[in-house]
Amino acid sequence: MADKNTKASVVLGSQWGDEGKGKLVDILAKDIDVCVRCQGGNNAGHTIVVDGVKYAFHMLPSGLVNLKCVSVVGSGVVVHLPSFFSELEELEAQGLDCDGRLFISDRCHLVFDFHQIVDGLKEGELGRGSIGTTKKGIGPAYSSKASRSGIRVHHLYHPDEFEKRLRTIVAARYRRYGDFDYDVEAELARYKQLAQRLRPYVIDSVEYLHNSLDAGKRVLVEGANALMLDIDFGTYPYVTSSNTGVGGVCTGLGIPPSKIGDVIGVAKAYTTRVGGGPFPTELLDNVGQKLRDVGAEYGVTTGRPRRCGWLDMVVLRYSTMINGYTAINLTKLDVLDVFDEIKVAVSYVIGGKKVTTFPADLDDLESATVNYVTLPGWNQSISKCRSFAELPENCQKYVRFIENDIGVPVKWIGVGAGREEMIFV
Repeated sequence: MADKNTKASVVLGSQWGDEGKGKLVDILAKDIDVCVRCQGGNNAGHTIVVDGVKYAFHMLPSGLVNLKCVSVVGSGVVVHLPSFFSELEELEAQGLDCDGRLFISDRCHLVFDFHQIVDGLKEGELGRGSIGTTKKGIGPAYSSKASRSGIRVHHLYHPDEFEKRLRTIVAARYRRYGDFDYDVEAELARYKQLAQRLRPYVIDSVEYLHNSLDAGKRVLVEGANALMLDIDFGTYPYVTSSNTGVGGVCTGLGIPPSKIGDVIGVAKAYTTRVGGGPFPTELLDNVGQKLRDVGAEYGVTTGRPRRCGWLDMVVLRYSTMINGYTAINLTKLDVLDVFDEIKVAVSYVIGGKKVTTFPADLDDLESATVNYVTLPGWNQSISKCRSFAELPENCQKYVRFIENDIGVPVKWIGVGAGREEMIFV
């Protein structure tokens, strides 16, 4: 008899993204029936290494690497269809058989090329105050959604309605930004073909996910981006355009909080971010460059060098409060192998006062000074370690320091890029 009390597990980024969520999802997906994305678009980026082969994921759930797992692009994701198919083709060219294992919600909003053009135009208007977006059209697509002028997957199968909506929204953008180069007639023709190609993938994902849970199937939700990029709780306006925390799981998939079980926060052993915005522990010196080089901190989607700094417990504490992590996956701990000492931010000083949680006001954040504790490094490679006991004593102490601060157990520790280079604690 099916267990109707089955709950979905969730993997979320706890910092500013690029924590290595995809690798954990890949490992967990071997025991999962359904892997689902709930928000974001192809501005996300995961790299998974399996048997020496690198797979790059941007929009598609990384559970596709495991051949017994079905992957679903949920309703809260905004989808650029040409990118959807090009990513799928690249994965299949690498030998992944995705036939019958990939579905997309009929409620997903579509990202069009004009959204990408507008993304660049908006950044140009902002000038030095630009957000530093990936210019993938994600923000403008979510803007269309919020203003109720967006186009969803199901509209593709009502051609007259689709054409009317596309012409209306493009005309509005022309009025706002002038006559930028965009061929509406060619786009209509292209999407007529894309609609037919997409049809086998389209499902009612709300019904599908609820039926899966009611049937006792194991569902894993793969968050994109991370809490500090959340539209409400991140470093606004230097954020993405969706809810990247646990709330986005409910709103992006149509499942209630009572259907969510474990919430796993993925945290890098140091801190990185891309784009603009405040970054209290950022290192603009040789130490920061060393973290970047040793950690290969360059974006999967954009190739941009990531900004690097020490681990910030103020951020991790705040992220834990909001998302309610039941476990932590600490990633890229091996990058710290080469440091004699390691600093960890434990609080800020703003206006002469000690602050232990993350402030909303970015001016306050820009003026903050950071209080660090300094922990001894371990100066040896941990990449061959496969149990917590094998880690050097100072390395173990670093992990325990994090656990004690946030009150959440570290259950997985990444010590290298490969699937096998993960310690289960």
